[in-house]
Amino acid sequence: MNGDSASVRNLQLDCCGGLSNVDYSKVDVSVMAAVLQYLDPWDARFCVAVIAVVFNPFFWNVVARWEHRTRGLTRLFGGPYVACYFLGLLIILLNVYRSHSITVAIKAKGRWEGLDSDQVFYGGAALMATGFALVLSSFLALGFTGTFLGDYFGILMDQKVTGFPFNVMDNPMYWGSTANYLGLALIPFTEEIYRQRKGCSKRE
Repeated sequence: MNGDSASVRNLQLDCCGGLSNVDYSKVDVSVMAAVLQYLDPWDARFCVAVIAVVFNPFFWNVVARWEHRTRGLTRLFGGPYVACYFLGLLIILLNVYRSHSITVAIKAKGRWEGLDSDQVFYGGAALMATGFALVLSSFLALGFTGTFLGDYFGILMDQKVTGFPFNVMDNPMYWGSTANYLGLALIPFTEEIYRQRKGCSKRE
């Protein structure tokens, strides 16, 4: 039985002779080429946006875990609440800059005709409205310290929050933020399309 299983496993690994026998000259790169028309991974604005997206959660998770182990911020600010408010305000500023860098990167690229419609604009607006509602309701349910990692400072809530929007989905603040950024990607893009169209009309 073990021998048969090993044979099947080896056969699966050797299927098609492995990656060494793939003819890469026949790979269709047209899709990637089309994507790269709207995405330049070496563009400084794109790189700044990516760094901001990656850095923010890395930063606050590292700082929060360090605080939980050492109480360094609590000692520095003389209490857990002041320390938590300081970290929360810093996170807000970082998120504002992240949103700005993403918007700059989006507006820097050329337009895609597939998004040239009123429906896309209103879809983006609906996504942002939904995202804002989820983020705001999450914040109101958790409070400032509950939202901004208060548990790492020893600031615990009396009981688990189970009301809206937590009774609808897990992690509503993350889903709300995702909806916000997707809507943001559609709205400035569509605004740029209509700005360009208006400019062409004036020249005619």
